[in-house]
Amino acid sequence: MPTLLDLKRRKRSVKNTEQITKAMKMVSAAKLRRAQDSIISARPFAQKMLEVLNNLATRANPDKHPLLHSREPRSVEVIIISADKGLCGSFNTNIVKRADEFLSKQDEEELVLQLVGKKAYDYYRKRKYSIQYEAVDIFRNLSYEMAAGVARPIMDRYRSEEVDAVYLIYNEFKNILQQDVVVERLLPLEKLHFERPEEELDYIYEPSASGIYNGLIPRHVEYQIWRALLESTAAEHAARMTAMDSASRNAAELIEQLTLTMNRVRQAAITKEILEVVSGAEAIK
Repeated sequence: MPTLLDLKRRKRSVKNTEQITKAMKMVSAAKLRRAQDSIISARPFAQKMLEVLNNLATRANPDKHPLLHSREPRSVEVIIISADKGLCGSFNTNIVKRADEFLSKQDEEELVLQLVGKKAYDYYRKRKYSIQYEAVDIFRNLSYEMAAGVARPIMDRYRSEEVDAVYLIYNEFKNILQQDVVVERLLPLEKLHFERPEEELDYIYEPSASGIYNGLIPRHVEYQIWRALLESTAAEHAARMTAMDSASRNAAELIEQLTLTMNRVRQAAITKEILEVVSGAEAIK
């Protein structure tokens, strides 16, 4: 049985850990509020952008822009978004697990990874996959330009036919208790539907239809990556807040158990001393 001094040290250590987990929970809760506001405000813009492209695509030839061309996916790029830090439950594990399932179905020779987040980079740099780009420690000061910096080289490679398909894997924020891993195709744009309307309407484009495509589609791709980064940020803070809340409760339970054990050890020591005193008194008699 551990001594009373050992139990006191362990209890003090658990209390220190509890204070840290409570502080991390409070910090994540504050950051989650801001991240949640950002993603809620970003979703309507992304949806409206998609509606505008759909509306335009039904009345103009989609071949007017290279990012809409579909071809045989011989070369595939995968953007994997993880967290820079741990202590967020199964957040990073779920991303890596889902990404591994997707990558196992692709041709390894024509597969290139774009990694956002230190955890994804630390995992895949030790694997056999080719890494073309990595971005770590960007969530500290996340900005739209960072998303655009990821999107523009990818669009350039797609236009030059160096890559035939681009996929995005990230954690989508649902609520505080639920984050779903999403795998979606970024290029070619699969969410656009080019069915002609039953009633053909004649529009005058200013500038031309191709000019509108050139302005909207690159912006749309950049914004989809920006939205994925915001989703991942909110999901990470939600996962960390939940994990730290669970850790704080476990620490409180452990402190209670240690306190009971300390009381038992203290009572046993007192009882032993009393017995020794009584035995000594009896021996003197």
